[in-house]
Amino acid sequence: MIKTDILIIGAGPTGLFTVFEAGLLKLKCHLIDALPQPGGQCSEIYPKKPIYDIPAYPEILAGDLTDKLLEQCKQFEPGFTLGERAETIDKQEDGTFIVTTNKGTKHQAPVVAIAGGLGSFEPRKPLIHNITDFEDKGVEYIIKDPEIYRDKKVVIAGGGDSALDWSIFLSDVASEVTLIHRRNEFRGHLDSVEKVQDLKNKGKINLITPAEVIGIVGDRKVKAIVVKQAKHIEKEFEIDCDHFVPLFGLSPKLGPIANWGLEIEKNAIVVNNALDYQTNIPGIFAIGDVNTYPGKLKLILCGFHEATLMCQAAYKIINPGKRYVLKYTTVSGIDGFDGTRKEAPKAVVKAIE
Repeated sequence: MIKTDILIIGAGPTGLFTVFEAGLLKLKCHLIDALPQPGGQCSEIYPKKPIYDIPAYPEILAGDLTDKLLEQCKQFEPGFTLGERAETIDKQEDGTFIVTTNKGTKHQAPVVAIAGGLGSFEPRKPLIHNITDFEDKGVEYIIKDPEIYRDKKVVIAGGGDSALDWSIFLSDVASEVTLIHRRNEFRGHLDSVEKVQDLKNKGKINLITPAEVIGIVGDRKVKAIVVKQAKHIEKEFEIDCDHFVPLFGLSPKLGPIANWGLEIEKNAIVVNNALDYQTNIPGIFAIGDVNTYPGKLKLILCGFHEATLMCQAAYKIINPGKRYVLKYTTVSGIDGFDGTRKEAPKAVVKAIE
């Protein structure tokens, strides 16, 4: 039996940051993740994808963000159960929970924090009759290593942030980038839309809207795609390419967590954001992309905020009746579980005092 203070289900960015925030409160964490390594989607799906909205980082690759978070929480010595899926949960008479994985590993904790991101997922595929014939032969639904597109002709389809961000990133890698979207309007961040328009004006991105890819041409590998363009002119034409990357998002599934008696709404766990992101079951929290509440934004930095408040509530559950006085790390420094001590700079402490 693995025992801990906070059992975190999901070792993505939000789960990893929870370890740090809990550590500041002297709370021990253990993480369960079905993937073989920490980082969640950032490690498994797009480690080389640039992220632009992490504070203090104008741009950081998803994989590098994972490395930084692991470095940050290392001092608090988190435990990991990787390559195993959280399968069942049972509440004990003493109020603690026992979570058992699909491989039979048991974990016990008074607080469970579900930080499972989008859960298990699979890419949404466009309705092209022969697309499966070209999977891993020029058709990719997820970009893991942008170097495979070096000096290649790439067609990206989609209208969200992933399509926009990868079009921008690959404009300096591929020999030719074409972005196709079925509407003139994009769903991504305005800043990304403006960057794509700017790159189009500079001739670094071909932008075709409103249009959609309706066919793939090739023998053993993608050679071209067939495009149907609308806007008063119904016409079809081919574009030569080496790779076709449809980025239409992921279809998420909660998996076994959906059977834990939690309140679910549109494949997400309902939480009370007015308090502490607790679910309808006291002692079980949901933070990050896996939860939902009025005004919810699925951003990594929002997950960081939710993790911080959740840890404060967890402290009260684990230490009933004990008052915690919030201290800024600039004043208090950081005590790691490994015995290390990072002192706050004396000049900063004196300035604050």
